[in-house]
Amino acid sequence: MNYLISENMALLDNTDLKILNLLQMNARLTIKQLASELQKSHTPVFERVKKLEERGYIKRYVAILDAKLINRQLKAFTHVQLKEHSQKILSEFEKEVVKFHEVMECYHMTGAFDFILKIAVKDMEAYHEFLMQKLSKLPDIGTLQSFFVMSEAKHETAYLLEYNEK
Repeated sequence: MNYLISENMALLDNTDLKILNLLQMNARLTIKQLASELQKSHTPVFERVKKLEERGYIKRYVAILDAKLINRQLKAFTHVQLKEHSQKILSEFEKEVVKFHEVMECYHMTGAFDFILKIAVKDMEAYHEFLMQKLSKLPDIGTLQSFFVMSEAKHETAYLLEYNEK
């Protein structure tokens, strides 16, 4: 039997891994549908899903929207270098930048830049407004460098969890 051990040392068996894979592909699956797919009864599947939620493996359930249909088709990856690198300055920047609805993802990085932000807006005008009216007004910003997505070859939200087939 294949097991995945996470940092919190909770063991996941093949059934847990299958549940996680199935829910990542379709979070609207009912317990009945999961049980049918796994060829198990409802109660143990329900209990496993609850345990996966309680242990934090399942953080939340979401709907993935089409960015074009909601006018958020311009995506930019903006690299941010701060003037200073004290813990306080880094924490304050991070605390403030994640409040902007245009910021879809924020990563504190190693290397030449301190943060990489994934920004999603309607168009270049909206990006310019975001940059001038929000991002550049945060304190201690040294350098900003933006890269715009021309096309998207792959976009995954699911982590493929491998397990032994039986």
